[in-house]
Amino acid sequence: MTPKLFSEFGLSEGVLKAIDKLGFEQATPIQAASIPILMSGKDVVGQSQTGSGKTAAFAVPAIEKTDPKLRAVQVLILCPTRELAVQVSEEVHKLSIFKHGINALPIYGGQSYERQFYGLKQGAQIVIGTPGRVMDHMRRGTLRLDTVKMVILDEVDVMLNMGFRDDIELILQATPKERQTVFFSATIPRPIQQLIEKYSRNPQQVRIEQKAMTVPTVEQVYYEVDRRYKIELLTRLIDLHDLKLGIIFCNTKRMVDDLVDHLEAQGYMADRLHGDMNQAQRDRVMNKFRKSGLEFLVATDIAARGIDVDDVQVVFNYDLPYDGEDYVHRIGRTGRVGRSGRAISFVSGRELFQIRVIERYTNMRIHRARIPTEAEVGEARANVFLGKLRGVLQSGEYQKQEQLLERLLEEGFSSTDIASALIHLLKGSEETPARAPRTEEYERPERIERPQREGFRDGPRQRDNDRRPPRPEGRDRFERPQHFAKRGENQPPRVTKMPVSSSVRPAKQPTQEAPVSGIAHTKPAPTASTPPPPSKPAAAGKAEIQKTYSDAEILASVKPETHQMIEAKPQHKSAPPWERRGRGEKTATVRPRKKDGPSAGQFTRLHMNLGEEMSIKPIDIVNSIAGETGLPGNVVGKVDIRERHLFVEVAADHASAILAKLNRATIKGNKVKIKAA
Repeated sequence: MTPKLFSEFGLSEGVLKAIDKLGFEQATPIQAASIPILMSGKDVVGQSQTGSGKTAAFAVPAIEKTDPKLRAVQVLILCPTRELAVQVSEEVHKLSIFKHGINALPIYGGQSYERQFYGLKQGAQIVIGTPGRVMDHMRRGTLRLDTVKMVILDEVDVMLNMGFRDDIELILQATPKERQTVFFSATIPRPIQQLIEKYSRNPQQVRIEQKAMTVPTVEQVYYEVDRRYKIELLTRLIDLHDLKLGIIFCNTKRMVDDLVDHLEAQGYMADRLHGDMNQAQRDRVMNKFRKSGLEFLVATDIAARGIDVDDVQVVFNYDLPYDGEDYVHRIGRTGRVGRSGRAISFVSGRELFQIRVIERYTNMRIHRARIPTEAEVGEARANVFLGKLRGVLQSGEYQKQEQLLERLLEEGFSSTDIASALIHLLKGSEETPARAPRTEEYERPERIERPQREGFRDGPRQRDNDRRPPRPEGRDRFERPQHFAKRGENQPPRVTKMPVSSSVRPAKQPTQEAPVSGIAHTKPAPTASTPPPPSKPAAAGKAEIQKTYSDAEILASVKPETHQMIEAKPQHKSAPPWERRGRGEKTATVRPRKKDGPSAGQFTRLHMNLGEEMSIKPIDIVNSIAGETGLPGNVVGKVDIRERHLFVEVAADHASAILAKLNRATIKGNKVKIKAA
């Protein structure tokens, strides 16, 4: 097709001025073919690849056919997602900036109704919305379509896949029959063709034939890698190509969250975009990404058609898409408006056959790439650094340091050694500590097999079968502690316990333990002043229950400084009794054991990334653990809160469950990162 200028289409001065301000002179093939037909008032079915300029192809005629004096809806544009509706709305605003009196209004789910009510009441002529919210306004009576002149359905195939066919038909039936109907999509399957035949009048087919359905300026490669090593390969490729702005696509929301956590932990600026986020969160993330406040946006396919950022360097298919159409829309986020880009896919196992399916669908070869070595990544980093250093030397924008150099030369250092030391210091300050080891960990050692567990279940108890000969005496698999061996056969353990907080320990005296009334107590060893109570023979089949000591006897066995910590007054009257701080101790928190809680020595210490700066209090930690795991609060021991982190003691038996559950939780708006201390 012969290239055409926008000035050849007979457009108004205001639209031409807006197009010139945006920097466009020559129309794309889909624009050159569609704009004249739409200006003539005929129905159009447009089919072209993603990123080819379809939005301007229907937005320019829509603006031109809108009457600024009529304060009513004249053009209705339906989009499948919120992101795409916002993108189209922004494009319409840019193109109508010099057309005074024309107002465009986006309406979509997640946005305030009041703002939409106000915009419709003010007489918006162009409405861009999702089918669900448009139907909602129609039912409320706030959106009337009896004055609509043009209906545009953008990305029709996606709307049908999302189940909007009934809504689309109801909306089209509510518009005047003499309207102009426009369908735009990257693909036109049979269901869309049926919709076109039913709701359009002699539509003109506009199809841009190309040898490949994908953008030719996008370099497409794939790496065959095991799932376990995808994250290492991803970070290695980012460092190798020095990528600064990219989109990483995953198939599931959970994978998106996990990958963002990995990237943030390794020093990358990354954020997520998926269906579980509300509209305010998604808008915030997209604004940061457009303003280069993020390096990488990790998203599900919900973002594949709603992201309009021109300078995206790379698209990673961290998870291979399920079909070729999704692949086309994903990689269409890069290489836009004639720019070059990269599309990198990770393939594992049988997904290799899916690559062949995508190649047949796109009619383009996707080349297999070799995984870069550690030396290649190091060489790439060195080249980037040398490029920066070379640029500074060529520009001459640096301060001379001749006096310092002369002093070093006089001390006997050579010029090459001085330059090498300076480069070493400079490179060390530029590289973040978190990124250094990740490329070296990619070649992992061979997997060490888990040791056999024989004997774990075989204790000194008698086995049910007698196939194995009995062990000789004195060669038991597990050696028992000496104090167990000295016990009599019929002498039950004799211990009483006292309440012990996580920060309180009894005096170091020999003790024995036994459950007493379900409450943990500690009994001091017998002394001259406190004779031991007489032992009684245990009843048949029952353990002996000992008398609980009085409070005076319990406190007498506690160290004086520990006693003071227990009796220290809380800082606030409203503070819970276990959240008490001693004088001069900024972070110490003491909590007595509750009933049926674990005894001293059975706690595991965990580290969390929360502290006093986040207004975190011990009760927040206890409530979060109880809420996430369903465990009682008495599994929590000492909560030691520092300025930016804290330590918490939890029951050793439940430590693994708490680690697994709490690592994905949020406390007071702060994402929890927890590990064993």
